[in-house]
Amino acid sequence: MNKKRKDIIRGNEVSDLYEWSLGGYKQKVLVEGKTKLLPILITLHGGPGTPVPFSVGCRGLFPEFTERFIMVYWDQLGCGCNNFVITDSFTIDSFVQMTMDLVYEIKKLFPKNKIYLFATSWGSILSAKLLEKESHIVDGVAVYGQIVRDIFFNDETITALEKSKLSKRKLAVIKAAKKESATNKELQLFSASIRKYTSGYQNKDGTQVPIAGIIKGLLTSPDYKIKDFKAIMINGYRKNCSLWKEILQLDLSRVLQSVQVPYSIFQGDTDIVTSTKIVKELVLSSNNDCLHCEIVEKSGHIPGKECMDRIFARLCEFEK
Repeated sequence: MNKKRKDIIRGNEVSDLYEWSLGGYKQKVLVEGKTKLLPILITLHGGPGTPVPFSVGCRGLFPEFTERFIMVYWDQLGCGCNNFVITDSFTIDSFVQMTMDLVYEIKKLFPKNKIYLFATSWGSILSAKLLEKESHIVDGVAVYGQIVRDIFFNDETITALEKSKLSKRKLAVIKAAKKESATNKELQLFSASIRKYTSGYQNKDGTQVPIAGIIKGLLTSPDYKIKDFKAIMINGYRKNCSLWKEILQLDLSRVLQSVQVPYSIFQGDTDIVTSTKIVKELVLSSNNDCLHCEIVEKSGHIPGKECMDRIFARLCEFEK
């Protein structure tokens, strides 16, 4: 760890690693911020099971955030430092309960601070369903890549793949797949094809987040071991089928239309994983002043630098 990062950590009044029972499972959570008076920002990563860019290994890595917020970094059960085999007995609600337990642990520590969520992709399911259970449990939400419904199985995905260089054989397999009975192999084909042949995941024309610096930071983290780093990608979700079966059948339209706290969704203009078209139509038809959508140009499902800058600015505006 370099001197600059050590100085950042020393300068934070809040810098603690906790172990809490979330949903009945002991899990590590890092809480870090410049002072105890700052608003709270709980990060809900994507995947399920992909704790990037924010994870428990990020102590001292994001001073621009810890200057403005007390950051709460949680590797959700099954990945990172909380690696655990996620069997098919787990449901989306299992993780919603863990999220709720986490919010209440934070409320115990900081009873007077406002609490916000920053969710990406799978994490946006947790943020929406958390508000469905308790509409004012947090003070605001910012999302990148909101899952609403028909993930993968939407017109945008098929049209983009038809226009791509994907082989006719693989395209035929994708078109024949049904979301009610999709196999892991079919979902992997969807994902790999979108990643390789379209800008759905990552738009190469946009400025990317400097991921090399984050990787180096995780490898030198005081809170991460090599096994935790490996479990960012190869972890307890490998054989799980239950969560994706639920995700494919999900429709959060009604839940999102009814949110009662500021809920800002950012979508990449080429994101066909979580359909930007579906999100735009939902927000326009919702007639809900709490629900907003911003489209970020030259961006796919994975947020680039401009996306993160705009999200950070919006989060700071919550406090005005």
